[in-house]
Amino acid sequence: MLSSVNLQNFRSYKKTSFEFDLSTIIIGPNTSGKSNLIESIFLMSSGKSFRADRDAEMVKFGEELGRIKAKVDDLELEVLVTVGEVAGVRSQFKRFFVNGVAKRRADFVGNLPSVLFSPQDLEIIIGSPGLRREFLDNVLEQTDRDYRIALLGYSKALKQRNALLDMVKDGLPRNPEQFEYWDSLVIRNGSVLTKKREELINWLNSSKKDILDVRVEYDKSLISKERLLQYYDAEGASGVTLVGPHRDDFFVFINQDKELKLFGSRGQQRLGVLQLKLLELDYVRQKTEKDPLLLLDDVFSELDEGHINLILDKIGGQQTIVTTTHEEFIPAKVKKEMKVIELGNGKTS
Repeated sequence: MLSSVNLQNFRSYKKTSFEFDLSTIIIGPNTSGKSNLIESIFLMSSGKSFRADRDAEMVKFGEELGRIKAKVDDLELEVLVTVGEVAGVRSQFKRFFVNGVAKRRADFVGNLPSVLFSPQDLEIIIGSPGLRREFLDNVLEQTDRDYRIALLGYSKALKQRNALLDMVKDGLPRNPEQFEYWDSLVIRNGSVLTKKREELINWLNSSKKDILDVRVEYDKSLISKERLLQYYDAEGASGVTLVGPHRDDFFVFINQDKELKLFGSRGQQRLGVLQLKLLELDYVRQKTEKDPLLLLDDVFSELDEGHINLILDKIGGQQTIVTTTHEEFIPAKVKKEMKVIELGNGKTS
């Protein structure tokens, strides 16, 4: 149970505190800070932002330190986002604490499991492969420490390997000894990512669907010594690693053989996304043995009444925080059971 969040120099907030009940609705116009608040909660849950390309974007303009504290049951979680100079170089970094004790992100994540549903998620079916990989990562990072560690190791090794390939592209001789170390790291960590993504997709396919009977097909990009050798010349010419989990994708089908992206109506595509998010909720609950916090960030303005009612039916099954621009999206009988926080118009900032 998330009971409170304290923000200091986070996005639009200078210094503000919020308290939450089992069900909380946050109402306010656009730019009033609703998504900023949801972002801070997601940061406490996952150790990362779902909006910022760089951590520095989360720190209030003109400040060098952003601080977020959250009270979760008997735990106090804290994230510091620092923007400043180290040895004369402008840099940024995050630090994580549990009850005042510094933790690695791999050990911080998992204290506040959550499932986020935002307008961006409505593009999972028809959007870029990156959105679908992000969906897999968000689920697995919260439920599997080994996955978190493997993803971090893979990302670092991939960055170094691509830097070497970029030099090869610019004409420098290829040094096999330099590549051997990074090749072994991307292969070892990449194999973990592939295996766990495949297990998740198999679980999705075997689970009961209440909204839309979807089937997910994993388009995996395997990484191995043999495949790296196969793409040896092409990678040298392009300057990037051409195989591996960073090129994974998945496709969603209905009626077994109809790809939802190509043959589904817009309404069916949104039902498909909603089904995936509700399966995510069940998966996180099963793997963590906790009821995850459900975060609904301004999705009602993007959905019709039928879809809204499907989501509202899930409120009460776990702690839920909803943001919306218009309170009329929430039926009175539902709203009266919820704590209401109003932003903007001088009421809260």
